[in-house]
Parts: sequence; C-alpha cells; structure tokens
Amino acid sequence: MVIKRATMAGVTALATVNVWTGCPLLALWVGSRAVGTHELSMAAVVVVLIVLALLEAAMMLLLAWLSNVYDGLIGLQRGESELTWIRRLCAPPEARRARRGVQLTSVEGVVVINVYVAVSALTGWFIFSLL
Repeated sequence: MVIKRATMAGVTALATVNVWTGCPLLALWVGSRAVGTHELSMAAVVVVLIVLALLEAAMMLLLAWLSNVYDGLIGLQRGESELTWIRRLCAPPEARRARRGVQLTSVEGVVVINVYVAVSALTGWFIFSLL
C-alpha cells in the first residue's frame, strides 16, 4: 500500500512539473517543426497555442484522474460541495457555517508544492532578468 501511494505521489509530481515545463517545451518544438521556416509566422504561433492547450488539458485530466485514484486507494469519500455564493441567506445557521478545515491528501500536497516552486522560479527569473 505504501509503495502504491508513493508511486502515485511520484507520478503526480512528474505530471505537475510537466504542466509548467514539459508541455510548453513540447508545444514550442511541435510549432517549430510544423512550420519549417526560420521566420516567425502566425501559423507557428497558432500551432504552438493549439498544441499547448491540448497538452495542458491532457495534463489536467491526468491530474484529476490521479487524484481520484489516490482517493480510492486511501478510502477517501468526497461528497458534493456547495459553493459559498450559491448558498441561500435564509438557510439555517448550520448550513451557512464556514467551510471547515479541509486537509489535503499527499497527492494534492505534491501539486501545491509544485505550484510554489513554479511561482518562485518565475519570480526569481523575473527579478534576475531585470538586473
């Protein structure tokens, strides 16, 4: 069980890193190969944008699937959540109660850590590029 959970966390980390590194690089490579000239053209830009959108959508679906599989592995049952702005104002107090502290699963924690790393890397790159 521990090996399965660790494998799921590793695959999630790989997929999450590919969201902000691998997918854009692959989209740029496909765009460069699709056009075939050494000059920038709108066709190349459109190809890059379409490929990037498809790759990012695939990664998001993969991450959602991995999260659901991990939830099944640990036996977590997620109920339907009601959005705050949909709740009625005249609902009883227990229905209007603020959202309780929801704990992240380790797969979700991996995604959060990757987001922090990506934002930190982007911020660092931006600051050092100004120097």
